[in-house]
Amino acid sequence: MKEFLLVYRADYKTMPKGSPEEMQAITQRWMNWVAGIAAQGKLADRGNRLMSSGQVLKSDGLVSDGPYTEIKESILGYSLVKATSMDEATALADGCPILSFGGNVEIREINAL
Repeated sequence: MKEFLLVYRADYKTMPKGSPEEMQAITQRWMNWVAGIAAQGKLADRGNRLMSSGQVLKSDGLVSDGPYTEIKESILGYSLVKATSMDEATALADGCPILSFGGNVEIREINAL
């Protein structure tokens, strides 16, 4: 089986900012979706959410605040899944809660060196 990286992207400004109960419900949707992949034995690493702040190191040694603010979408998190093909990995990504918030899931095969 191959490993695939699922990268979750969305515009921070469009993410739901509901009550604590609503945010808990959203978190539960994520947990259920990841648990469904794990139940199939296809979860390699549940990954993590990423913070909205950071730094960017450029080739000239210049360090700037990041992630890049001029792009609309930000990377919000990632997971690693196991699948036999890109089509299967894409099927695993279908149903990801980020899709219901106008976000997207980038699916990339990991090629071990």
